[in-house]
Amino acid sequence: MTATRHVIGLLLGTEEDWPRAFEEILGRLGPVAAPDGSRHAFDCERITIEPFGLRDRPRYHLVIDRLAYWYYHPREWLKKIAMMDGVYLLNSPFTFQSMEKHAAYCAMMRLGLKVPETVLVPYKHPVDNSRYAYTAARYNQPFDLDAIAGQIGYPLFMKPYDGGAWRGVSRISNPDELHAAYDQSGGMLMHLQKAIDFDVFARSLSIGAETMVMRFQPDQPMHLRYAVDHSFLSPQAGAEVVTISRLVNAFFKWEFNSCETLVKDGEVYPIDYANACPDVALTSLHYYFPWAIKALVKWCIFVLLTDRRVKLDMETDRYFAIADEAGMSYQEKLGAYRALADAYFDSGRYQDFWAGKQAQLDDIVLDWVAGPAFDELLIQTVKSVYPAHEHDKFIAHLRGLLGLWVRDETARLAAA
Repeated sequence: MTATRHVIGLLLGTEEDWPRAFEEILGRLGPVAAPDGSRHAFDCERITIEPFGLRDRPRYHLVIDRLAYWYYHPREWLKKIAMMDGVYLLNSPFTFQSMEKHAAYCAMMRLGLKVPETVLVPYKHPVDNSRYAYTAARYNQPFDLDAIAGQIGYPLFMKPYDGGAWRGVSRISNPDELHAAYDQSGGMLMHLQKAIDFDVFARSLSIGAETMVMRFQPDQPMHLRYAVDHSFLSPQAGAEVVTISRLVNAFFKWEFNSCETLVKDGEVYPIDYANACPDVALTSLHYYFPWAIKALVKWCIFVLLTDRRVKLDMETDRYFAIADEAGMSYQEKLGAYRALADAYFDSGRYQDFWAGKQAQLDDIVLDWVAGPAFDELLIQTVKSVYPAHEHDKFIAHLRGLLGLWVRDETARLAAA
């Protein structure tokens, strides 16, 4: 039987590790049967950036975008191929404005989530616009930065409304630190956000209908931030973190995103959950890297073989109706949000689709990670990231963590 071919495009910047891993696993998996028995094969291409006609037909059926959050030319191409050609995108370019954190905070506050108290303050330095001086003189109101901080309460964080990778983030303990951080903010538009004295910091990576919740240690260097810890949350808190992660994604139509939450005395506080280019680097995810690649392959195949269509409508009223239901408790609302998210990601159908195929993919990924091809990728990645005098240290570090994953995965599959 001749297989139907699908082309997956990778829109990339500087990344090399996970794209190579994705291409390798997709190639090793080979053709996959759809629910109707038809055979489907997958080609993976790295997209080049060039002029495009608005009526040009793309060759891609699905695109994984890691570039357009900062590079506007390919962003406009993504909008065109989604709107005019129905190409499936990870993620939607139409909600990038929400990925500047501010709109995402507003949306989840509107839904009743426990986002810490947050205030947006004006720029420290004037906007580079000839109309600014007149507008500011007539309409900008003076404000008392100390009074705002006092209302929020110390400690607090000052961070850019559109931040990423911890850029410009300061923990503020007193008025002197407040003014020093604000003076240094320059042309960045800043939030002041109440600090939560957390018990544990969770970072969850969601890819389609799957979520991995990881213990995150923000005070550690990047290679140590994701701790291998399978029981750091109670079952209730863990379920709430997963629900919040998938709710955010379903609300904004994002399918490849990470969510940061703080847990204190069993309460879950989402603090950062709009990441257009979530961290999937081998050098930081280490133990969790095979899961991420596997989940990405699974979601792309599911989308293409079930003819899942790109959804451009936000449908926010369905979420707001739950938020405005006076008779529902917080936990009941979370349950209703989870149902909407599961429906958006077609979670039941996704599980059924992979039920008979999961074992083959598990074996492929395990065999690859345990073998020489993955070790070569690991070595090349370390050499591209770290200075020469640190190569041996980080090769050993990553081999140890991936070796632990191989042992754990081998035991898990043997017990299945």
